[in-house]
Amino acid sequence: MTVTWEELGWERVASGVGRRRLPRWDCTAGLVVGRGAALVVDAGSGLGEGARLRAQAEALAHHRVTHLALTHPHFDHVLGAPAFAGAEVFGAVGVGAVFAHEAGELRADAIRCGLEAAAADEALDVLTAPRHEVSGEWTLDLGGGVQVLIANVGPGHTAHDLAVLVPGDREVVFCGDLLEESGEPQAGPDAVPARWPAALDRLLALGGEDARYVPGHGAVVDAAFVRRQRDELAARFGVS
Repeated sequence: MTVTWEELGWERVASGVGRRRLPRWDCTAGLVVGRGAALVVDAGSGLGEGARLRAQAEALAHHRVTHLALTHPHFDHVLGAPAFAGAEVFGAVGVGAVFAHEAGELRADAIRCGLEAAAADEALDVLTAPRHEVSGEWTLDLGGGVQVLIANVGPGHTAHDLAVLVPGDREVVFCGDLLEESGEPQAGPDAVPARWPAALDRLLALGGEDARYVPGHGAVVDAAFVRRQRDELAARFGVS
């Protein structure tokens, strides 16, 4: 039985491109469908959520998820990654070191935000470094004329921020938590405030004026919103 994007709670952003606002932390996951390949952007907050996300993505793509991009190493975006066994996983350079050497901080942040300790431990026990760590840009061919650009645009929200650009009649940019619409952008201890406005400049350079920008939390926005948030962050942190 064929299901629609809307029936599964997904919003179509462009042809073959959609996103889903996950429950509890309102984290956004993305999906880009090619011919025989599919990319998911961010994996959710635990193994159960990751498995549900993968099942939905595969139902919509009509084939398995072949690639996973992690926009940054925060628990609500990465702890579902082990549910994507067999997929080619991408992260910004340095994410593997975070998983290996800062697992305690990742666990503490997850539990502080309300994730059950058992769920955090279950995911962290099997969380591994991305196979592909991106230091610049990586073009990924998903078949059927569908290509995406995975770009290391940070630091900013963290020291390891990726964006995903999907070209088309109207470009789509998955921004991770470099951009937030549903609340003020969160700057934790791993943020790099002095570089954050420049990271948003890079997002704008990637997508341009007509792109649709998908934040890590909240509704899809336009370039004007990105520019306003860039200026607000610059004023907040006292940088140009």
